[in-house]
Amino acid sequence: MNRHLALVFVFVSSVFAYADADAVEVLTAEELASHCVAFPDEIESVDGQYCVRYIQGFIDGAITTDVRVMLNMEAERDENESVTETAIRTRMIDRNSQRRASGYAEFCLGDPVPLAEVVGRVVADLNERMKALDSSGTARDVVYESLRRNYPCNES
Repeated sequence: MNRHLALVFVFVSSVFAYADADAVEVLTAEELASHCVAFPDEIESVDGQYCVRYIQGFIDGAITTDVRVMLNMEAERDENESVTETAIRTRMIDRNSQRRASGYAEFCLGDPVPLAEVVGRVVADLNERMKALDSSGTARDVVYESLRRNYPCNES
């Protein structure tokens, strides 16, 4: 098994090993920055992949959560939903649902946006924060702030 797969396996296993989300140690901005120094020159290294996959996982998690929250809010408005409609709503997530829900996260990624572009912008913001000697905060907060700043949702 290559080192990348081993790292992913260990990371995923450790996340599922905790029953309570508060029990998971929070990744700091400084720790993420230490991995992201490998981006983009050594993107295939363990640190480069850690950086890319952390940011990709953050985005995937935000989109998935927002779609579920939006669909649940819509269902509450229509309490007369049939069993079939409930099944469709909770199991059939389409691209339209993802687009409608993206506003909840306060960042909107166009379709398609290359992952390398998004990671590059987040890493640049992370590096600026480190240069300003502000290594405080969590990685998730830095990634979220960067996505909101670089990929705002346009009100139509």
